[in-house]
Amino acid sequence: MSTPALVPFEPVSSGEIRAIDFDRVEEVERKHDLLKGYLKLKDLDGLLLRDPANFAWLTCGGDNTHRGNEGPTATAFITGDARVLACDSVDSGMLFDRELPGLGFQLKERPWHQCREKLCQDLSRGRRTGTDTHGLGGIFVGDDLVDFRVRLTEREHRTMRTLGRLVAHAVEATARNLSHGMTEAEVAGHLAHRLIKREVQPVTIQVMADGQGHRYRRWSYSTDTIERYCVLSATGRYRGLHATATRTMCFDDPPATLKQSHAVATLVQATGMSYSHPGWVMSEAWKRVARIYEKFDASEEWHQAEQGEVTGYRPRESCITPDSSFALEEGMAVCWRPSTRVSLTGDTILIRAGTNEVLTPTEQWPHLVVEIKGEPVEYPDILVR
Repeated sequence: MSTPALVPFEPVSSGEIRAIDFDRVEEVERKHDLLKGYLKLKDLDGLLLRDPANFAWLTCGGDNTHRGNEGPTATAFITGDARVLACDSVDSGMLFDRELPGLGFQLKERPWHQCREKLCQDLSRGRRTGTDTHGLGGIFVGDDLVDFRVRLTEREHRTMRTLGRLVAHAVEATARNLSHGMTEAEVAGHLAHRLIKREVQPVTIQVMADGQGHRYRRWSYSTDTIERYCVLSATGRYRGLHATATRTMCFDDPPATLKQSHAVATLVQATGMSYSHPGWVMSEAWKRVARIYEKFDASEEWHQAEQGEVTGYRPRESCITPDSSFALEEGMAVCWRPSTRVSLTGDTILIRAGTNEVLTPTEQWPHLVVEIKGEPVEYPDILVR
């Protein structure tokens, strides 16, 4: 049987070509300028950025990981006068069309069967080069780049607001619709579906049935069934940025242990969010949180798991700890997510000079009123179904 020759595809129509986002182009230029100053300060000729967090920061949301399905497939090489994308020939077209349209990157590519590291080595040969990834050669400078990432811009704030609402909606809609007797894994699947269909990549999903979190604070999900109540939490990634929301639902009246532990966790969360002031170091906010635990004879609870973190292009840019010297600034994003016994609460906020902005607001959800500094503030309560 003879096989017909392959015929070429029709050319791509203009409707399939992405329009250039000029605001994004300007922001990439501004970030390139920041890196130019950094190169000069560190006496470097170039910078290799392979870490997905740094790649997304520089490109205002570009993804070099195939939506998280594998490790980084491309590296950005930055000099004082150029932005270069180093990748193999399989990914170059998709990256330029989908992740970097019109952003002013040049291309250096190799066939897929050749070593990617060799291409990076060729780019940095004869140059004093910094790198954010061990194994690429050059001088490791990854820790220095945290300061660039955590100072979010107005454009990034808008993205965080969109992301926060999508994550909160997915968690709450899943909690409103799950059925008695479903497994944690089934519920996690519904939650992941709600995120992915909005192009939010699930980074962490927790579905903790009937006090599961009391034993394992970092529990994800299993085949255990939900009989009485459930805590749902999700961290989502959208255009490189991260946001977290946590909610609790119960069939019929919540048990006293659940109501009590949820109230304490909510008060801890409210205190942390309220005292996350611009100019304060994390340890100052922590002191206020520790007093709440002591007041309710639960001082041991914060030892069981993390209480929160500064977030952004990484889920955790800096962990909130008793002795943290990390200084908060206006415009940074922080997630407080304390846990007490069977309860876990959590939301993501944007630090403001006045009242901090909640990025993961509730939709159709009951509220628990907490008085902070003499002012009543609403926080997510337990949804009773």
